[in-house]
Amino acid sequence: MAKVFCDFRFLLLIAAGVFIYIQMRLFATQSEYADRLAAAIEAENHCTSQTRSLIDQISLQQGRIVALEEEQKRRDQECGQTKSLVQDLERKDLQRLIDKVQVPVAAVVIMACNRADYLERTINSVLKYQRPISSRYPLFVSQDGSNPNVKSKALSYDQLSYMQHLDFEPVQTERPGELTAYYKIARHYKWALDQLFYKHNFSRVIILEDDMEIAPDFFDYFEAAATLLDKDKSIMAVSSWNDNGQKQFVHDPYELYRSDFFPGLGWMLARSTWDELSPKWPKAYWDDWLRLKENHKGRQFIRPEVCRTYNFGEHGSSLGQFFKQFLEPIKLNDVKVDWKSMDLSYLLEVRCCILFGVRAFVNELSNGM
Repeated sequence: MAKVFCDFRFLLLIAAGVFIYIQMRLFATQSEYADRLAAAIEAENHCTSQTRSLIDQISLQQGRIVALEEEQKRRDQECGQTKSLVQDLERKDLQRLIDKVQVPVAAVVIMACNRADYLERTINSVLKYQRPISSRYPLFVSQDGSNPNVKSKALSYDQLSYMQHLDFEPVQTERPGELTAYYKIARHYKWALDQLFYKHNFSRVIILEDDMEIAPDFFDYFEAAATLLDKDKSIMAVSSWNDNGQKQFVHDPYELYRSDFFPGLGWMLARSTWDELSPKWPKAYWDDWLRLKENHKGRQFIRPEVCRTYNFGEHGSSLGQFFKQFLEPIKLNDVKVDWKSMDLSYLLEVRCCILFGVRAFVNELSNGM
């Protein structure tokens, strides 16, 4: 019995040794695995760190690339703007040079007094066609008196020059009951034309009133007529108006006439004519005065069949007389006539006399037959 117990203890001892050995081997294996795992994790962390570093470097480089691209884009834009600015300056310098060399066809003056709303409508109508050729037709507004709204409206436009006529001398009418407005208008006209011809030294002036709109070919018409005015001293002035220009009476936008009657309402005269008129300018009713034979001295006026100006001024110095009946139905030309290509020599005095004589002869023959 004792021997059997001894053998059992021996076996337990051997089993314990084997167990301890196995545990030691297992521990060694686990330690080795743990070391390998730790090394692998460390390697992975190192790799991840390097990857992140590489990604950061790539991101940084991409940021620099984007910044460089934006810088290049900005410089390209600046270069384009600089190039555009240089071209614009070159054009402006060239235009200034042209403007200095180019002699104006005529100054354009809008005669104003106390109707700011009318003046604005007139200025806008003129600027619509004057802007592209402003150097050939310098624009002025001449105000009679000190109405603040008119002055403010005129000064709000950079495209024109402002003149102000301040006359504090009392008006003495020649007949009882006369409107003083006609005396003030005559004084204003003389002052303004003296300013433009003698102070500003223009060779021609186109006179508009502050209640007029102009046709698309207004300036081309006057440029063509300026040649006639210079060539033919029997022409006293050129008008853009026809008193009988109501829609039912006019049809041909190309037709021009010589007239013994001064139409006014948008007209041009030369300095040589003003040299003659200025010293004897009347106190009032200047347009009626100009129609007197002792003043026009047999000279005639060029006028169109279809008006190149439209008078919308229902309220003014004439107190709206006959506006609805005679002025409102006037037809304003809406055809862009190429006056530069037109032969207007038939309006010269010599040609006109010949044509008139031929027509009279033909009519006489027709009546005789």
